[in-house]
Amino acid sequence: MSKIQLSLLQDLDGFIAASLVDVESGLPLATEGDGAMDLTLASAGNTEVIRAKRRVAKSLDLNDEIEDILITLGKQYHLIRPLAKNENLFLYLALDRSRSNLAMARHLLKKFENELDFS
Repeated sequence: MSKIQLSLLQDLDGFIAASLVDVESGLPLATEGDGAMDLTLASAGNTEVIRAKRRVAKSLDLNDEIEDILITLGKQYHLIRPLAKNENLFLYLALDRSRSNLAMARHLLKKFENELDFS
């Protein structure tokens, strides 16, 4: 896999941090942020969120895929987006709620995913 340029996500209004995470290990493969957030811890924690939601969806026989998961905090949005091209990876994005446009962030995250090169 070529070097992932998560720095491209910094152009999002309200950007705090981002990581590309391996679901098997819970470890970030790439990170971007100012260091204020522990992205190793956030990546591991959000891996558990993905695993739990997938178990529930399977138990409910939903026969559908997770497009993204939104966690809304008082001051932040946290977006978790499993990759359609590789179900063993997901993108995690943290945004400042007061400065971000959630619809635009979801749109750009999807676009970013589509531009990832896994060769």
